[in-house]
Amino acid sequence: MKQKGSALLLALLLMVTAGCAAREGTAEEKLVVTSFYPMYVFTQNVAAGIEGVRVENMAQQSVGCLHDYQLQTRDMAMIEEADVLVINGGGMEQFMDKVTAQRADLPVIDASEGISMLASGEDAHDHEEGHDHEGEVLNAHVWLDPALAAVQVQNIASGLAAADPQNAQAYQANAQAYVERILAMNEEIAAQLEPFAGSEIITFHEAFTYFADAYGLVVAGVIANEPGEEPSTRQIAQTCDLVRELGVKALFVEPQYPQQAAETIARETSTAIYTLDPAVSGDGTPGSYETIMRANAQVLTEALSK
Repeated sequence: MKQKGSALLLALLLMVTAGCAAREGTAEEKLVVTSFYPMYVFTQNVAAGIEGVRVENMAQQSVGCLHDYQLQTRDMAMIEEADVLVINGGGMEQFMDKVTAQRADLPVIDASEGISMLASGEDAHDHEEGHDHEGEVLNAHVWLDPALAAVQVQNIASGLAAADPQNAQAYQANAQAYVERILAMNEEIAAQLEPFAGSEIITFHEAFTYFADAYGLVVAGVIANEPGEEPSTRQIAQTCDLVRELGVKALFVEPQYPQQAAETIARETSTAIYTLDPAVSGDGTPGSYETIMRANAQVLTEALSK
């Protein structure tokens, strides 16, 4: 009986020791949380292959832009466990006050730091002339210009290197390799869309102002500055007039949002509807940003060739 008791005690001690070891191993893991899909893809690439670093996306991958996103219970739980939070910045994450209230000690990497943004509703020409945007609502969709996306990747790498100095060189090396891929893609798309420079397009979200500016296209009309916002009957009529006036042959919608208004305008003006993806949702793979951007270039080539 005494031997059985000793054996039981030994087994319990081994279980406790194993449990402590497991908890210690978990504690050493760095959890990097990203606010939404494009930040997730960029951070995945920067942290690729680095042992002990896990990247999780806060907003589900089916969620579009975060303009009206409400934090979920799982988001708050993830933030509580996070070692670093990566955000797009520019006001995209309007819930940051809640995050700060919960985790004032949490390092936050603003991927758009140092990037000059358009004001919401402003076109690229106005932006180039220079404006003071203090207090204005910004168009924060900078990742749709690959050159600016490359800056975001570098900002993420610098932030992670500061938060995790042990892996600093690995973050920077990964970022450099990824930036080279993005810039090579950028040159490829620029060459593909060069024949259409100056072409006017109408979109249903202002996100593509950055994309258009990057490749010499002109966003002649934006139906709704906020995604999911339903244009009024007057806005639809004005858009129909603009389509006829400019001779626009295509309307560009996004897969994440309803298309009823676009379908109405298309019927009234005999225009075709095409889909451009703002890269705010996807399959979660590290190469998905490049895949989406190349697909957008192909859609524009098809639409503008007619």
